[in-house]
Amino acid sequence: MQALLPSRCMKAGHVIGRRLASLSRFALVSACCATLLTACIDVKVPTYQRPDTPDKTAYSKPVAASETIQPDWWTQFHDPYLDSLVARAINSNFDIKVLAARIQVAGAQIGEARAGALPTMDLGAGASFEKTTGQTFSKQYNLATQVNWDIDIWGAVEKGVQAQKAEFRATEWDWRAAYLKLVADVSTTYFQILQFDDQIEQQNATIKTNQQILTIFEGMQKNGLVPNTQVLTQRAELNRLTREMLELRRSRDLADNALATLTGVPAGDFKVPDGHLQKRVQIPVVPQGLPSQLLARRPDLIAAEYRVLEAYDLVGQAKLAQLPTISLTGRGGSASFQLTDLLKTFTFSFLPSINIPILDPSVRAHVKTTEAQTTVVEQQYRATVMSAFEEVENALVNLDSHQKQRVELQQEVDHLTIVAAQIDAQLKEGVISQLQVFETERTLLAAQLALLANHQQMLSDTVTLYKALGGGWPGVDVQKESKEALK
Repeated sequence: MQALLPSRCMKAGHVIGRRLASLSRFALVSACCATLLTACIDVKVPTYQRPDTPDKTAYSKPVAASETIQPDWWTQFHDPYLDSLVARAINSNFDIKVLAARIQVAGAQIGEARAGALPTMDLGAGASFEKTTGQTFSKQYNLATQVNWDIDIWGAVEKGVQAQKAEFRATEWDWRAAYLKLVADVSTTYFQILQFDDQIEQQNATIKTNQQILTIFEGMQKNGLVPNTQVLTQRAELNRLTREMLELRRSRDLADNALATLTGVPAGDFKVPDGHLQKRVQIPVVPQGLPSQLLARRPDLIAAEYRVLEAYDLVGQAKLAQLPTISLTGRGGSASFQLTDLLKTFTFSFLPSINIPILDPSVRAHVKTTEAQTTVVEQQYRATVMSAFEEVENALVNLDSHQKQRVELQQEVDHLTIVAAQIDAQLKEGVISQLQVFETERTLLAAQLALLANHQQMLSDTVTLYKALGGGWPGVDVQKESKEALK
């Protein structure tokens, strides 16, 4: 018997040796497969580069890199009521609140993405009761727990976190872009309302003048001095002017409703007090040194670039997902026929594993998908840049043209004012008729309306220019931030 013991020990040693050899071969094969897999696939994480866009080196108006646009640029119009409208809109507009809520969602999703690299733990408890005919009643209690950790050895999860951080910053700049658009919309709508007030007032004066002309024609027609068609033509003119008056009032009411919605008030419950545009709102002097760093200042461009950065990170995450993954699983539990004995014994196991995605078409397909999506957001960024260039250029062209037109319109009004004064003096001397005075006044009113419209256009042009140039928001270098994130 004693002679057999060494022999059995030797056999057991051979069995253990063969099993260890098998495990070694498995590890070697796994390592070889991982090496071959890495050699056959592209796992190089792309380095972010801002998409190339056509250079814009000159504008219709001199533009220099300077901090000339103030964050509260709307105060340059020197209208306290406009300032109050903007403040109310910023605090109460629901579109702005929606975007603010999206920022919170994007921030929470950063933590969700980061959780992918943390261990998970499950805990469960159960009991089973069984009764078979002819057998005694049996019962069993169990308690089990499991801890699993997928180790982010290649940084795939971290790439996902970086992508979500880029989305978070993009949503922040979405909010800034909407903020800028909101202020611009409130300002231009307010200007239109005041323009309607002036137009309505002048339209009333025009109707009054044409009513007096009609009275003169009717008297002349009775005396046979003018035909009846002249009277009918003048009445038709009054019909046209009255219709235009009704249209102006309709447009004014709709503008009030639009401004109410922008400021978070139900439409119909808000009305801007009557006012005069030219007396209430001053045209600010646009700074000669306007910011030229358009790509780093406009919120919509910055948001679009952050989404390109996000797409790069998602490509990197998809490529790293092709590499082997290592998981550590720990299990522990206890089972007993008596509830009081449940915690007396405990079983524990530790299961490390490696997963090598040798053949998983979905992983490769996801890489292609993320690369294609990157191309989409790059082209969207380029399109946004081109639209921004056009918006700035159009604002400069319009403002310059309307400034020159204002000179001509002002001279036209000045000349017609002198004519009207001279005609009125000639009427008092009996040289001309009242009809000629009314015709002159009607021409002067038309010129004054054109000057009023020009004033509103210049105000809107100024708002559009401030908005197109980024509205005073500070510049951001997305590419520099992406490099710092990799350090």
